[in-house]
Amino acid sequence: MKVKICGIKDLTTALAAIDYGADAIGFVFAESKRKITASKAKDIITHLPNEVLKVGVFVNETKDKIEEIAAAAGLTHVQLHGDETPAFSESLSLPVIKAVSIEKDLNLKEIEDYPCEYLLVDGPKGKYRGGNGFAFDWNSITAKDLKGKKVILAGGLHAENVEEAIKLIQPYMVDVSSGVESDGKKDLDKIQTFINKAKGSQTGGTRNEFIYTTE
Repeated sequence: MKVKICGIKDLTTALAAIDYGADAIGFVFAESKRKITASKAKDIITHLPNEVLKVGVFVNETKDKIEEIAAAAGLTHVQLHGDETPAFSESLSLPVIKAVSIEKDLNLKEIEDYPCEYLLVDGPKGKYRGGNGFAFDWNSITAKDLKGKKVILAGGLHAENVEEAIKLIQPYMVDVSSGVESDGKKDLDKIQTFINKAKGSQTGGTRNEFIYTTE
C-alpha cells in the first residue's frame, strides 16, 4: 500500500516520512494552516529522492499560477481540490490528482470520466477543501466503483482506522494530514505508526536523526 503524507512544511518531517516509507509528499499552496510558499517547498524538494512523488495541492487556482509554482518548486504532480473542470485538468502539463468530496448526491459516473491519473476521494468539505480530518461512509464506495482510476483514499484517516479503511475501499494509496498531527503540527511518531499500519507492518526501523532543523 502506498502512502502520501500531506501538509509538509519542513525538511526534517519530509525526510522522516520518507525514511518510514512514504511514497508521496504533499505541499499545500491553497489557503490552509499548512500553506507553504513555492520557495520553501523547493528548499525541501531539492533534498528528496527522485522516486518520491512531490504533489502540490491547489484549490480553484489559475493555470498560469499552478504552472509557475510547479516549475519553481519542482513538483511532479498537481492535486486539484476545487471545482476545476475536466478541460482545465487536461490543460495542465503535469499528471493530475483530482480530489472529490464524497457527498450524498455524488455522481460516480461523472468522477469516473474525469481526466486525471489519480482520483482522491475525501471526506465532506469543512473550513478548507481538504485536510479537515472528516471521514465519509467507507461502505458507500469501493475502488471497483471507479474503474480505470488509481484511487487515493483520504479524509479522517489515522493509525487506528487506516487498516479497516484499506480493507473496505482497497485504494491504490492512502493520504493523511491531520491524522498524523499533534497540536496542529506533524508528529513523527504518528507518521511512523500510520505508515507501518498502512503498509501492514507493525515493526519499523528506529527514527533516523537528521542534521536538518525545522524553522
